[in-house]
Amino acid sequence: MVLLMIPARLKAARTRAGLTQEKLGVLAGIEEETARSRVSQYEGGVHRPTFEMMCAFARILNVPEGYFYTVDERFAEAILALYLKQQNQP
Repeated sequence: MVLLMIPARLKAARTRAGLTQEKLGVLAGIEEETARSRVSQYEGGVHRPTFEMMCAFARILNVPEGYFYTVDERFAEAILALYLKQQNQP
């Protein structure tokens, strides 16, 4: 389960944001030629992105970095909900 946190949550956040794998990769600074395959490998658990790359994904996808690393699923969703609630406050 622990090894699947990042891939599953990355894919969930990307689909929630309505981005393709290629678009997310390009926005995160990955070269267009390899963006789709690299994000696909991250989402498939084939390769692990660096913390810096996960921070870029978090910024683009409007989720907190901790969302990707929290082991407990309910706690991760609570972190996301709190983050989004604070984003909507003046």
